[in-house]
Amino acid sequence: MTGVQLHEPEHFPEGFLAAGARDLHTVLPGPTLVHLPGRREPALFVSILLHGNEDVGLLAVQRILKRYAGRTLPRALSVFVGNVGAARSGLRRNAGEPDYNRVWPGTATPDCDEARVMRSVVTRMRERGVFASVDLHNNTGLNPHYACVTVPDAPSLQLASLFSRTAVYFRAPAGVQAAAFAALAPAITCECGQIGDLAGAAQATSLLDACLHLDALPRHAVASGDLHLFHTVAIVKPRANLSLSFDGSVADLMFVPDVDHFNFRELPAGTQLGRCSSADALRATAENGDVSELYFGLRDGMLTLKRPCIPAMLTRDQRAIQQDCLCYLMEPMPLPRRV
Repeated sequence: MTGVQLHEPEHFPEGFLAAGARDLHTVLPGPTLVHLPGRREPALFVSILLHGNEDVGLLAVQRILKRYAGRTLPRALSVFVGNVGAARSGLRRNAGEPDYNRVWPGTATPDCDEARVMRSVVTRMRERGVFASVDLHNNTGLNPHYACVTVPDAPSLQLASLFSRTAVYFRAPAGVQAAAFAALAPAITCECGQIGDLAGAAQATSLLDACLHLDALPRHAVASGDLHLFHTVAIVKPRANLSLSFDGSVADLMFVPDVDHFNFRELPAGTQLGRCSSADALRATAENGDVSELYFGLRDGMLTLKRPCIPAMLTRDQRAIQQDCLCYLMEPMPLPRRV
């Protein structure tokens, strides 16, 4: 995809508040950054629809703008609307284009048009100042609502705790929005449940409203028990050209029923993931390289875990697996006690 440009109108056009994600292309020409005034500065930054089929952010922003219609926002608000084109088709991303949450500064593909757009967004917000950054997402597996941070400092974890009692610290993949904005202000990614999860949309709306009312984020450490923190240690993807099944049909890797129910559960060594003839069916990649042999083994034709771990975002959605990954592996992490 070529010719992607950032649009920066002075306000959201007529029709934005009523538009569904699939209809946004009729009111927005593409990636759009809008700055709305408020009683406090600098602005809360919110990114939505970085994945075109994940509409929770759009719903939350629309609800906030309707709530304050005719009134001044408690704090200035800058909203970035991402992949309008993919939203039109109800897709995470269109064929042939990069993932809009893998092309922010720090990306491995800095020369594409989409990466230039994201650099422009970061530059604009660095110039204007940022109070905090919130990136809103849905996901495809059975997960609790949780926040992610790329810097586990006190303000970021305090921000995460406003959304959920569960948070995940991660450093990969590269080029994500939260990592780019963490250089400017406390930044979180919010995983708001599956598409259509009304509770997730309500929780995202409550978070934005709370952030708009904050005078400042607390800088003291999060109290023990207020937040359960995990650390992502590996990203798991199927080996290339491997066929998968989740319903018992014949495939190279036949996952156990309801494998996505493993999310955020501490699985012991020996847990069976699926029937397979090869121990290298899944590839786990950590910051220091391939760690597949540490995690996966074959026993009596079943792919099993060789060590305890906690999966997140395990999904049965084969398109999501192809475009992103099968899951992440995590370990519990103590809350930092230093301010």
